[in-house]
Parts: sequence; structure tokens; C-alpha cells
Amino acid sequence: MQNNEEQSPEFDRYASSYAELLDDPVRNRFTRDPLHFHRRKWILIQRLLKRVGVRSESLTWLDVGCGRGELLELAGKYFAEAIGCDPSCKMLPQSSSFSTHVQRSLIELPFDHCSIDIVTAVCVFHHIHGTDRGLLLDEIRRVLRPGGLLCMIEHNPWNPVTRLIVKRCPVDVDAELLSAGETGRLLNSAGFRPLALDYFLYLPEKIFSKFSAVERLLTKVPLGGQYALLSRYRKDLA
Repeated sequence: MQNNEEQSPEFDRYASSYAELLDDPVRNRFTRDPLHFHRRKWILIQRLLKRVGVRSESLTWLDVGCGRGELLELAGKYFAEAIGCDPSCKMLPQSSSFSTHVQRSLIELPFDHCSIDIVTAVCVFHHIHGTDRGLLLDEIRRVLRPGGLLCMIEHNPWNPVTRLIVKRCPVDVDAELLSAGETGRLLNSAGFRPLALDYFLYLPEKIFSKFSAVERLLTKVPLGGQYALLSRYRKDLA
């Protein structure tokens, strides 16, 4: 997947067997619940929004590269409006409680200028290469209202277990992982001001369900399986 034209058909081919392609014995030790990772992401997004004093109930939310829409299905009811888009039409859900749109390419979003309050991009940018990363951020900036928020969640390349799982995963064959520092610099160059950074996915599901407070103490330790970086669009920086 080295250019825009290849992205959609490749993920179209993955669509019918996506869950099986993600199957990994190491990943399965962490959880066998396919929704667990989405719940963990939503817990973290809620915490980040609360930290910057933002209430989701009044926001229009766009999840870029939403895939099958699990995160939107889980959290959409907490927003005024929830929307998803993806370059792969076959990955998008056939029916859902939110609206979905097909992207014409990796770097084009089918939405009006200044129409979105918050964008999430969950494990999207490691599938995008070179200057296309900046071009997609330009599109995100275009659709965001001034002062809008972007939350990027990515695999943490400093976590050896994450690197192992990504290396063995067929859908990540093209992955170029970004460290939190690289993501922060990318956001800064595109006119976004980073607000908060948390690392997460330290604890397996069974342990997390009982000791979630322990993981909250580790959010600044850069060894979690993934990280989330919340930023704000600053028109004066663009």
C-alpha cells in the first residue's frame, strides 16, 4: 500500500476475513474480546476530553479510517452526531446507528469545510507514508472548525510486544510505526497544538478490569502498547 490507489482495494480484500487476519496468540493472551481494545480507547478518549474541559454531548465527531465502525457504535451515543469514513467501502458496516462515507482516497475527506468538532484517527497514520501524512492532516484541518480537536491513537514502537504483533499481522504488512515524538512534530507542522499525551494498554483485560487505577498511574511512561495524542487546531498556526 504505497500509494492512494492501492489502499482501498487492499482493505477491500481484507474485509471478509479481517477478524481472522488479526488473530495472534500473543494478542489473544491480552484479550479474546474483539471489542476490548475499542472500549479501552473510548475510556482514554473520555479522560482526555475531560482533562481539557470538553463535553462530547454537543460535538460532531468524525472517525477517519473507521473500518467496521466498532468505536463509533460504542461511543456515538455520547456525541451530538457521529460520522465515519474509510477508503474501503467493504470495510464499512452495512447498517449502523451512525452515517458512513467512502473516501475517494487516503488523503481526501468527503465533508464540508469547518463542519466537524472532533476527529479521531485510530491506527490510521501508520498505513500512510511520506508526504501523504501531511496531506491527510491538511484535510483534517480543513474539515475541523477553528479550535477543533484531533485525537490520534497509534501503536507504540517502543513496546516490543506491539512491534512483534504488528510484524506478524498481514494487514500491517505496510506499517511504518510512529513514535509519540514523531506524531507530535507532525501535528505541530500541520497547525495543531498538542494538548495531552497518554500511553495505555499495559494490562491484559482480566487484570485491567480489577486494577485499572494501576494503568492510570502509568500513562506518562512511554512503554504502553499504544498511545493517544490529543491536539487542537490553531488557525493562527496553520
